[in-house]
Amino acid sequence: MKIFRLPDRLDRMPMLKILVFFAAGIALAGRYELPLWFLAGAFVVTGVLALSLRSSAATAAMILTAGFAAAQFRAPRATVPRGVHTVYEVTVEGFPADRGRYAVADASVAAWRDPADGRWHASDARIRLYADSLAGLHAGERIRCRGAVRPFRGGAESYRRLMARRGYAGTLWIAERTLLERLPGRHAGLHRRAVERLSRLPMSAGAAAVVEAMAAGERRGVTPELRTAYSRSGLSHLLAVSGLHTGIVFALVNLALWWLPLFRRGHLLKNLLAAVAVWLFVAAAGFPPSAVRAAAMCTVLQAALASASEYVGLNALAAAGFGMLVWNPNWLGDISFQLSFVAVAAILAWGVPLCRRCRTRWKGVNVVVDAYLIGFVATAATAPLVSHTFGVVPLAGLAVNPLAIALAGVVVFGGALWMLAPVGFLAPAFGFVTGSAAEGISALARLTASLPGGAADYTLGGWPTAAVYAVFALATLAAWSGEPKKNVPLRT
Repeated sequence: MKIFRLPDRLDRMPMLKILVFFAAGIALAGRYELPLWFLAGAFVVTGVLALSLRSSAATAAMILTAGFAAAQFRAPRATVPRGVHTVYEVTVEGFPADRGRYAVADASVAAWRDPADGRWHASDARIRLYADSLAGLHAGERIRCRGAVRPFRGGAESYRRLMARRGYAGTLWIAERTLLERLPGRHAGLHRRAVERLSRLPMSAGAAAVVEAMAAGERRGVTPELRTAYSRSGLSHLLAVSGLHTGIVFALVNLALWWLPLFRRGHLLKNLLAAVAVWLFVAAAGFPPSAVRAAAMCTVLQAALASASEYVGLNALAAAGFGMLVWNPNWLGDISFQLSFVAVAAILAWGVPLCRRCRTRWKGVNVVVDAYLIGFVATAATAPLVSHTFGVVPLAGLAVNPLAIALAGVVVFGGALWMLAPVGFLAPAFGFVTGSAAEGISALARLTASLPGGAADYTLGGWPTAAVYAVFALATLAAWSGEPKKNVPLRT
């Protein structure tokens, strides 16, 4: 191990160092509160010191202060009253999920009426809307109703904190008698149109639920039983559009456009079309944080391919993470953001080097080995977070992930093609292929979840989880310190 190699390695990833201190500032803002004038002064002072003295410590302090201020400035604030019975104008977002005796959907409050003086107040708060079976909910509709926004009560404390970070003000229950007026709905967005197109495919209800979840991020049809099976088998990451799904689209689109560079300026057109396709897929899924991070990373890679410049994976990942946290610092505490970032970071830091070391002369064997190693590294890296958040350690997921990911590629790419070009006479073929792959993943999840010892019920504490990832980080730094230099002999 040669520690002097480490600074050179880190200098190739400046965004990674910036992200660490910026995220530390956001984390500190979750525990402490400081006046904004003090943070502004500290930022200016540390910035002046960093420029005049070229001090690394001052630069780190400036970035940390920026993260602290960004988190405190963008802290979610409820713009609707809680526990006040009044009239609300609500827009239903996405597709309501039928729970039998009631329906549930995400919604946004456009305005609420002050019961004291009757004046209307604008709002941008998000809520979880519940409606009995007689009231009914429809995607995209606007309604005026009477009720009261209540804080989240059910579930664990971690779930309530997560909903607060995502900007949810609380829950609102409506019934037929409290529903006052149905207003014209807004124009259907890309996400709604994508889900509607997928619903035209002929397949079973269970397969349709998995296809909609994996290709468009809509989990309205996923039953609690199926969700539990995916969670205990370690395949729950497949039910939410994430970096894996975005990476599948990125790789397959580039493969499908291999012929464009044969024409003049074709390589530029290929990179442009591939980047557009990735962002269209993310938009169709409703811009989930993990997919946005992956799309940003794929765009950086695509630009590097177009310009023939050096691409450092972890630096691009850190740049994407930094941009997302600047936009919304609350994403740092979002479990989907954490799982996605940790999984991709582990793949880049450990999975890719392991794949290179395990190369053989047979390409078919390399594909199988690479899939297993990538799945193993991602599952092992996210296991502490999964245990801490969900109280389960999916042991069998280490073995079944490669096969599940291969089937997921069929579902994601088939669903993306159908959303892009829903040709009617091809519906049976698309429905058979994507539906069969989705049913295969669900069968694999149920089989794995039923195995004795396939999953362990264990909740890792907060400090032990942090300690595990600290050990991972130290092990990564040690591995980077021991990486041999590459010597390229020059021809004489």
